[in-house]
Amino acid sequence: MSTYSARLAALREQLARERLGGFVVPLTDEHMSEYVGAYAQRLAWLTGFQGSAGTAVVLPEEAAIFTDGRYTLQVREQVDGDDWQFVGVPETSVAAWLERHAADGARIGYDPWLHTRAWVDEASAALAKVGATLVAMDTNPVDAVWPDRPAPSDATLAVHDDALAGRSSADKRAAIADWLAEQHADAVVLAALDSTAWLLNVRGADVSRTPVALAYTIVNADGTADLFVAPEKITDAVRQHLGNAVRVHPRAAFATALATFAGKRVAVDLALSVAAIPLAIEAGGGTTLPLRDPIVIPKACKNSAEIDGHRAASLRDGAALTRFLRWISIEALKGGQTELSAAAKLQAFREETGLLKDLSFDTISATGAHGASPHYHVTAESNAPIEPGQLYLIDSGGQYADGTTDLTRVVPIGAPTAEMRDRFTRVLKGHIALATAAFPHGTTGQQLDALARLPLWKAGLDFAHGTGHGVGSYLSVHEGPARIAKPSYGGGGPQEPLRAGMILSNEPGYYKAGEYGIRIENLLLVVEREFVGGEAPMLAFETLTLAPIDRDLIDPALLDQAELAWLNAYHARVAESLGTVLEGDDRAWLIERCRPLNH
Repeated sequence: MSTYSARLAALREQLARERLGGFVVPLTDEHMSEYVGAYAQRLAWLTGFQGSAGTAVVLPEEAAIFTDGRYTLQVREQVDGDDWQFVGVPETSVAAWLERHAADGARIGYDPWLHTRAWVDEASAALAKVGATLVAMDTNPVDAVWPDRPAPSDATLAVHDDALAGRSSADKRAAIADWLAEQHADAVVLAALDSTAWLLNVRGADVSRTPVALAYTIVNADGTADLFVAPEKITDAVRQHLGNAVRVHPRAAFATALATFAGKRVAVDLALSVAAIPLAIEAGGGTTLPLRDPIVIPKACKNSAEIDGHRAASLRDGAALTRFLRWISIEALKGGQTELSAAAKLQAFREETGLLKDLSFDTISATGAHGASPHYHVTAESNAPIEPGQLYLIDSGGQYADGTTDLTRVVPIGAPTAEMRDRFTRVLKGHIALATAAFPHGTTGQQLDALARLPLWKAGLDFAHGTGHGVGSYLSVHEGPARIAKPSYGGGGPQEPLRAGMILSNEPGYYKAGEYGIRIENLLLVVEREFVGGEAPMLAFETLTLAPIDRDLIDPALLDQAELAWLNAYHARVAESLGTVLEGDDRAWLIERCRPLNH
């Protein structure tokens, strides 16, 4: 029996001891985070799946793992199909699957600290149709059979300088107090880790690749706040920074504190909070106000200090990537390089800046067929040699105190085929169409998404992921609420209008299963722009990322004059900007790779 088969069997035995007819295992933590600490990696421990989004359901005789289109290939490589059914979402939901597979009268367990109230309501309704019930568990059965489960991180918090944040924590808390007055609310619960980090101008190291700390915050109507975090995480410098208006409590006291709001109205963002939070407030006699986290929009709309910081980070990071692109173009043809060695080399170039805090996510270093899995995660077991005839895709980013980066480039190892050049150029055309879009206030990313897909659609092609996601300011590389995506990619539900100051990715792609993958990703800043003769200000994008796009993969004949002009202007800006920080052979290579292209 394999390790993962044994773990599945052990969980089934535990469920039987607890008289459960099933259990749901999501990939998240008590804060509904996308990226979670090692202690919360229950799905990976149970199944072997290393992706960043997924859910498992374990029943006595069958089990299923649910992933979206990004992980169709990866989940089948990492998870044993003899033990698990592979189910695609959103085509099938966990609730719908349970309705078809749960036994009549079964008690299906869930951890109320790992699911939203909306999910609980949906699953409960589905199970009720077949006479089954959803049962909230006081303890997680997976933890009971995970003998060497890591402890949560004990890393200390750090102060995030007000000069980089652009606003003081006191100013931010005063704005929240004003908002609470408008809502006739007594307090608001901030469950999302990046909300606490942004509000208090602190950063942490509890979650890999995301500079946040495991903490909850309750902001009160008078502008004071209660921070619930492990006491050993608070240094003297952080305590002084927080001041007397922020009271610090043990994180373990949070659930008890929620029960102290009898007769009071407490705002909770039910989309960003686990079901246990409103349940505890209401059990204590409080009223839950289902309101959006008031941090979400101000955090997404970067101020001038955050934008300036991102520009500096983009310049620094683009120079590091350009050094890597030159290196890989030389070394890959010599042989001996692998996906892991290439990822390590790029990280080394970033570290040489002296300012890298962390990567912003695990680098997607994918050659050949691995590139066809959009969110491929290289491991020692999957590590492949980079060989001539392949396309090598590198999707990576850095966490710097002044900004978070994320960009993707593709490098041909040797001469690319005509098909590769055709597909790459179509992806580039879509990238340019989005980068040059202008649109009225109130426009959503869903309305813009087709611009990036149309050149592919015209050839009967598409890609199975969103086109763009929000990016934080030395925070989460995937930040809400805005995105550029079809309704089925990116969480469903109503999409957020784009606003000036938001930073989003522009990353159309193309993936040929078993052969190669293509993606071109830059980060965009939403800006307001006046048009001569226009009737009202419009919104548009400014490209922030600075790195050459591989000219050998471009078929200029497929670009119209405007597209070619954009590409040449972009490369001229890349050469001018990065040329000020690169030297010697790196600078010479950059200038040559950014030469104008012509029809």
